[in-house]
Amino acid sequence: MAALNNQKTSSQNRLSLVSSVSEKSQVTQIRLRIHIPKCYLQAPVISQLISNYGLVVNITKAMLQPNAEGCFDIELRGTVPQISSGLAYLESLNLRIMGKPNADGDSWFY
Repeated sequence: MAALNNQKTSSQNRLSLVSSVSEKSQVTQIRLRIHIPKCYLQAPVISQLISNYGLVVNITKAMLQPNAEGCFDIELRGTVPQISSGLAYLESLNLRIMGKPNADGDSWFY
């Protein structure tokens, strides 16, 4: 089992990966709700997670409206380094990211 924790450092959120995954190549998953501001509605944010970070993305819910913020509930599946890199990418876009606990409790949440 692994977990991601938010740590506030110098008024900024920093990711800290606390992992008990025995090997970094072991596949795990994380459930998120990401809020997409209007400026990114036409950008390939989700497809970048797949093509650039090698993640498997399952969209479990989407709420999109023209000219308004949208949000996605997604499950990301990949190795710990892949998921960490994908989360860093999402944070670099200044998206609001909220964790959702996994139904089976065997993986991590943000």
